[in-house]
Amino acid sequence: MASPVDLRRCQVLGLAGTAFLALGGETAGALPVRDLLAPANVHAALGLVGAYFGLVLLIAAWVLLGRLVRGAEPPTPRDLLLVFAVWAAPLLLAPPLFSRDVYSYLAQGAMVDAHMDVYAHGPAQLGGPLADEVAPLWQHTGAPYGPVFLAVASGLSGLTRGEIPAGLFGMRVVALLGVALMAAALPRLARHSGADPAAALWLGALNPLVLLHLVAGAHNDAIMLGLLGAGLVAALGRWPVLGAVLVTLAALVKAPAVLGLAAVVVLQVRAGRHPAQAVCTTVLATAATTVAATAVAGTGYGWIGALDTPVSPHNWALSSLLGRATGAVLARFGSDLAPLALPAWHVFGLAITAVVVAAIWSRLRPRPVYALGLSLAAVAAFGPAIRPWYALWGLFLIAAAAPTTSVRQRVAAVTGVLALATLPSGGPADSGQLMLAVSGGALAVVVLWQAHQAAQAPALERTA
Repeated sequence: MASPVDLRRCQVLGLAGTAFLALGGETAGALPVRDLLAPANVHAALGLVGAYFGLVLLIAAWVLLGRLVRGAEPPTPRDLLLVFAVWAAPLLLAPPLFSRDVYSYLAQGAMVDAHMDVYAHGPAQLGGPLADEVAPLWQHTGAPYGPVFLAVASGLSGLTRGEIPAGLFGMRVVALLGVALMAAALPRLARHSGADPAAALWLGALNPLVLLHLVAGAHNDAIMLGLLGAGLVAALGRWPVLGAVLVTLAALVKAPAVLGLAAVVVLQVRAGRHPAQAVCTTVLATAATTVAATAVAGTGYGWIGALDTPVSPHNWALSSLLGRATGAVLARFGSDLAPLALPAWHVFGLAITAVVVAAIWSRLRPRPVYALGLSLAAVAAFGPAIRPWYALWGLFLIAAAAPTTSVRQRVAAVTGVLALATLPSGGPADSGQLMLAVSGGALAVVVLWQAHQAAQAPALERTA
């Protein structure tokens, strides 16, 4: 078991980090429109510095905790879950951070509650205070989410009666339930994959991206991943029908989870079922769940056509970057093909994704959890849109099934970079905001270095 003193230091350092994040978010977060401050406002500037100060402290606490997990006496999964609860506590009542998507969720839930076609119309059709909170790009865009999530959002809308503070808190509670399912699934998936449950929890649940984007940002990816993890655990426990049902429910939150059905089939075959029987069982369970969930939600099947939701013009997915660059070059030479560059690169990206996923399953079929994690990572990497929290699609399962410590370390390094990639407001950064963010992070590095030097001083005196 890890030293109680070392574990307590990690708890306190991470708690300080999330506390500064929550405080900084009060003026620099994704606030309701009426509370938004101009970036040049002194309170917004101080909030941004404080938020990045806290963010670097949180990353440092997570890295130190990882060293304990890899040590001779690692903390138990129960210890790690307690650390997560301590770190997450300040974020529960903080304003939304790093994204305004939660306002879209609330507006879409209100639309379903008002019997509007959420796939044919954007939140502008709803009007009122909730619609005003949605970013202009998505005001006239149909929902890309499945009926399961929209049913949850609609129920929450009815409970909160359209009140924004209550709705934000409700969405955060729903996201926390998803994270709880993730944390419950990780140790079981790790044992099945021959991995360390504590290391899986450290990378898959205590990850800064989980705290920043699933807890603080209240993204519905938490529900998708929680149901996906629960479905895989059910399939491992020889309940393949329940596994297929839960994975289908995850896909009816967000579509990428549909790849989990391949893992359910492979797990059945490994348990001794004939491949044809495994496929038939999974297809029937998926079809029945889809029909039943859609009927209960009452939203229809418009979500299938809504999967081509427009991509933000500022999106930095690889295929989008290449598409914009190619289009700019063609436009400069006066080519009529310039408008086709972006969609062509998106199609190419999807084709590459299909090839990569097929190669992964061809090589790693005996390790379905790991294969699924890599496949979801490929979908996020080569798809037409990417956000930092999309990395969690694959990271969650890679954390449970990574074959070596070096794989986890590389994934952790990517996590640290992505955690710093988004402003607390969720908007694009100008040069002034970048300078403030760098200043906050640099201040945290100085404080951490001074604390390290102070801790080393007594040891140096003893050896002198």
